[in-house]
Amino acid sequence: MTEPTPPVAEQRPHSFTAHGITIEDPYAWLKDPDYPEVGDADVLAYLEAENAYFEAMMAPRQPLVDRLYEEMKGRIKEDESSVPQKDGDWLYWTAFETGGQYRKWWRKPVGGGDDELLLDEPALAEGKEYFRLGAFAVSNNGRLLAYAIDDTGGERFEVRVKDLTTGEHLPEVIPGMLSDIVWTADDAGFLYGLANDQWRTDNARFHRIGTPVADDVVLYTEADEGYRVAVAETSSRKWIVIGTGDHVTSEVRLLPADDPLAEPILVAPRKEGREYDVDEHDGTLFIHTNDIDPMWRLCTAAIEAPGDWHELIAPDPHFYMTGVECYAGFFVVEGREDGLDRIAIHRYDAPTVPQRITFPEASYTAGLGDNPEYDVSVLRLGYESMVTPGTVYDYDVATGERTTLKVQEIPSGYDAARYRTERLKIAARDGTPVPVSIVYPADFPRDGTGKLFLYAYGAYGYAIPPGFSTGRMSLLDRGFAYAIAHIRGGDDLGQQWYLDGKLEKRTNTFNDFVDVARGLIADSWTHAGGIAIAGRSAGGELMGAVVNSDPELWGAVIADVPFVDVLNTMMDADLPLTPGEWPEWGNPIEDRAAFKLIRSYSPYDNVAAHAYPPMFISGGLNDPRVTYWEPAKWAARLRATKTDNNLLLLKTNMGAGHGGKSGRFESLREAAEEHAFVLWQMGIES
Repeated sequence: MTEPTPPVAEQRPHSFTAHGITIEDPYAWLKDPDYPEVGDADVLAYLEAENAYFEAMMAPRQPLVDRLYEEMKGRIKEDESSVPQKDGDWLYWTAFETGGQYRKWWRKPVGGGDDELLLDEPALAEGKEYFRLGAFAVSNNGRLLAYAIDDTGGERFEVRVKDLTTGEHLPEVIPGMLSDIVWTADDAGFLYGLANDQWRTDNARFHRIGTPVADDVVLYTEADEGYRVAVAETSSRKWIVIGTGDHVTSEVRLLPADDPLAEPILVAPRKEGREYDVDEHDGTLFIHTNDIDPMWRLCTAAIEAPGDWHELIAPDPHFYMTGVECYAGFFVVEGREDGLDRIAIHRYDAPTVPQRITFPEASYTAGLGDNPEYDVSVLRLGYESMVTPGTVYDYDVATGERTTLKVQEIPSGYDAARYRTERLKIAARDGTPVPVSIVYPADFPRDGTGKLFLYAYGAYGYAIPPGFSTGRMSLLDRGFAYAIAHIRGGDDLGQQWYLDGKLEKRTNTFNDFVDVARGLIADSWTHAGGIAIAGRSAGGELMGAVVNSDPELWGAVIADVPFVDVLNTMMDADLPLTPGEWPEWGNPIEDRAAFKLIRSYSPYDNVAAHAYPPMFISGGLNDPRVTYWEPAKWAARLRATKTDNNLLLLKTNMGAGHGGKSGRFESLREAAEEHAFVLWQMGIES
């Protein structure tokens, strides 16, 4: 049988000049000029040809895909449900039905009574290629439900309102929403934000129930095109929060929940480089801020003088304070110490004496769970590790007693004794120790012959938690070790860890990943070519950078919705996300140094005539975050330039966005495809 021939994208002359430098971009035509509508026949033909090639090349692996899918599905409790949680007069929970792709949302009276179906996601998703539930907010009196859905993957949600006493929907429908939903104290209406034409939420609005959407009141409009507006509420629900900011600066306004049309209270005017968030207790604001230190601190201020901040808990060089939440009798400080989650309870009468909640393992992730009520004596917590399935606890604040409510069930069976987990530190080339979380089979060989799967993200200050994964077990059970590199660019070790991987220090992220791989090789975990790697979105940019710089290390590469056309995207101020992204990557339009730096690492711009490892690239036609043409252009240039015969696949989801296909089983099948590709390319066919 003749092997399918990979598509060849036409090269069409196109160039632009900036800062005296001319950039050739022969695949620029893959960006449909009518985007977000994609109707160009040549563009669609290329994407469909790549998809056909993907299907043809994966067809012989379909038995392996099916086997992996059934394994992954067998580890999921099909009729999974969450632990009910009290909020007012009701207990709320979600549940899947056997065979169901989507959740149903339930409640029942605290004092006993019948279960009540609030929202039926399977019914809403029926007949749709894509479905995602966004905001979900029940009114304070429990009578109305406002929720938002996206059925394209384009992340423009439609708000609907359901009368829970009758089961009927109210006539008002709000399209184009991109925010949370917050009810006012009297449940007369709710706050939300609309996406503008550039897919930016630059506003906060008030909708009064029973009035035309056209009459909604704009409470705040943000003038800076790089900022986004969000709505929230304080833990006491006395105040509605209107927050605005970009990746480095924030500003908060407060509205009385019982008077949303009042003049907003500005807590503190924006100051470039200063971030803060706010909660409230008994007229005192609790302000979590990085104003003097990237490890953050906690300040207080009277609501009458919100800008007069007084330090309550000073920055700690060993503890990265990530959040503060107020309750009636205490407040909770969350953070990470040496990259590991810490939770501490503080009394208002002795705020500097923490009651720490401890956890047993050397590497884990833990945090507050769903705690909707303000006046509580028991906190809901979540805990897991790379070998411990997700566990839900209730923690009694007075006694310190921990009650296990639920441990993630794995129907096909799970024996933790078959696996080991460690937390390593590997020196980067500049001497910086980089943490690595690793899980491996108990009999994993430590002689350099083993295979290893290495994952990282490394951007936006997002830390990858060392949590549990049932899908990962299909690799472990075939002899792989699985490692997470906590590289700079995330905030795993504090905000400075993030700052040391962005803007002019961006290449630290790529170097850390490569150096972790080389360190694992030196420590006999694996060998060059024995490492499969994966990254998503900005982590896909990481994949693109390291296959350009060190292709010989990798045995297989998964690059999901990869941000690889960095220079072109950051040069296009009309793209929805670009102005808000400049604080992360730099503004190459105005800054020549930023232009040169981005050009030096942008994966698409640095594809070279050398051998590349086998690669699986994915994209989403409706993706507003990493537009479909980025992976398409990258794949096209790789095909035309690379000197090897290794497999290169591009799969574009034609009816989905940044998150891939929706539905828990569809997403499992996509994971099974990627795992099958890795196993195939690494010489494992079963």
